[in-house]
Amino acid sequence: MDDAGLAELRTARDDLVGERPDGPDRFVLDHGPFEHYQRTLTVTEGTQDHQVTETYQFRLSVPVWRPLFTLIMRRALPRRRNPWWSPPSRLDARAARVLSLLAVLQVIDGYLGTVISQTITFAADEFNRTSTAQGVTLAVVRIGVLVALGVMVLADRHGRRRLLRWAILGAVLLTGLGALSPGLWFLGGSQLFARGLTTGMGILIGVMAAEELPRGSRAYGVSMLSLAAALGAGMAVWVLPVADLSPQGWRVVYLVPLLSLPLVLAACRRLPETRRFTANKQTPDLHGAPLRTEYQRLALLATGAFLFLLFASPASQFQNDFLREQRGFNATGISIYTLLTSTPAAIGIFLAGKWADTRGRRHVGALGLAGGSVFITLSYFFAGPLMWASHLGGVVIGSLTVALGVYGPELFSTHHRAKANGTIVTIGVLGSAAGLLLVGWLHDYFDAYGPAFAIVTLGPFLAAWLVISRYPETARKALEELNPDDVELDDV
Repeated sequence: MDDAGLAELRTARDDLVGERPDGPDRFVLDHGPFEHYQRTLTVTEGTQDHQVTETYQFRLSVPVWRPLFTLIMRRALPRRRNPWWSPPSRLDARAARVLSLLAVLQVIDGYLGTVISQTITFAADEFNRTSTAQGVTLAVVRIGVLVALGVMVLADRHGRRRLLRWAILGAVLLTGLGALSPGLWFLGGSQLFARGLTTGMGILIGVMAAEELPRGSRAYGVSMLSLAAALGAGMAVWVLPVADLSPQGWRVVYLVPLLSLPLVLAACRRLPETRRFTANKQTPDLHGAPLRTEYQRLALLATGAFLFLLFASPASQFQNDFLREQRGFNATGISIYTLLTSTPAAIGIFLAGKWADTRGRRHVGALGLAGGSVFITLSYFFAGPLMWASHLGGVVIGSLTVALGVYGPELFSTHHRAKANGTIVTIGVLGSAAGLLLVGWLHDYFDAYGPAFAIVTLGPFLAAWLVISRYPETARKALEELNPDDVELDDV
C-alpha cells in the first residue's frame, strides 16, 4: 500500500461494520451483526510503499444460516463498502440474530401455508369431488383466521414470543393430522385450525421483525422473511411429486413438517421477547384521537387487503387445478412449472425490500398490484411458452407487493399491533374466501379460468389506486414517530 492506502486501512470503518480502535492497528466491533469481530494490521513500513497484512476474525450473529453468510461476509469485508445484498441500515447483533431465527420459523410457516393449495386437486380427485367443492373447502379453511385473531389478542396481552411458540407447534401437529383424512370435509376441518395457527405465526413473525429491526431496514427484513417463506413453499412443491406415486401419495406432504419439530423448539428457545413489547407492556392503553387514528388506518389497510386477496388467493389456489385439468400436467409437471416460474420471484422480493426502504413503499407496492395481476391473468388464457412467460412476469412483478407488507406492523401502537394485524388479515381472508367462491363458480359457469380471473382482477387495480392515493409514506421513520404514544426507544 502507499501512504494514502495505509492511512485508510488505519481508519475505523463505518460501512458493513462499525469499528472502534482498540490499540495500535487493531479494531474491534462497535456496531454490526457480529457476536465477535476483530481486525488487525501487520505493517512493514517502507519509504514509499508498505507491506500490509489485514486479518479479520469474526463470528456472525446469524444462527442456522451462519455458514452461508460467513462465506459471503469473507468476500465482502476486505472491500470496505456496503455490498448490494446488505440492508439499507446496518443491523446490530441482536437484530441479526432475531431476524435469522424468525427466518427459520418463516420457512416452516411458508411450507404449512402451502400444503392445502398444492394438494387440494389431488385430494379432491381421490374423494371424487368437483372444482366447486374445492373452492368451498378452501373458503371454509379461511375461517381459521378467527383462530389467528384470537392468537393476536393474546399476543398483545401476554407477549409475542410465547404465543409464537405455541402457534407453530399446534400448526405443525394439526397439519400432520391432515394425512389421516377420510374425506375432503376432514381435510378442510383440520386445515381450518392448522391454517389459523399458521396465519397467526406469519403475523407474529412480521410484528416481531418490525419491533426489532432499525427504521431503515424494516422493509428489507420483511423481504428476507418473504424469501424464507418462499423457500418453505418451494419445499412443499419439491415433495409434491409423491402424489404421482399413488392416489394417496399427496398425504406425505402433510407429514413432512413433523420432521421440523426439533429445529422449531431450538429456534423458539433462543428468540427473546421484543424490546418494544417489554418497554410498553405496563403503559396505559390509547384513548381519544390516537385511537381514532388507528381505527382509520385499520379500515384503510383492511380494505386494501380485501381487494388484493380477492384476486391473489384464487390465482394461487386454483393454479394446480388449472394446470392439471386444463393443461394436462401431472404432479411432476406442476412442480417443474411452479419452480421455474416462481423461483425468479426472489429477484422481485429482494428488490421490493431494498426499494421500499430507500425509495418509499407506495409506488413499488402499487406497481406490484397492477402489473402482477395483469400478467397472472394472461397466463390463465394462454398455453405453451406464452403461459410460462406471462406467469413468470406476473410472479416477478407481483412480488413487489412485499413492499406493502410492512405497513401493518408500522401503523399501529405496540398495545394494538398484533391485534390490528390479525384484524387486517381477517378482513383480507374474507376477500380471499369471496374470491375463491366467485372464481370457483365462474369457472364452472365459463368452463375456463381465464374469464373468471379477468373479472376479479378489478380487485388489485382498486387496491393499487388506494395505495397511491391514501396510504402514508413510512420509509425510514421510527415506529415511535408513527405511533407517538409508544415509549421511545433507540432505533438506529
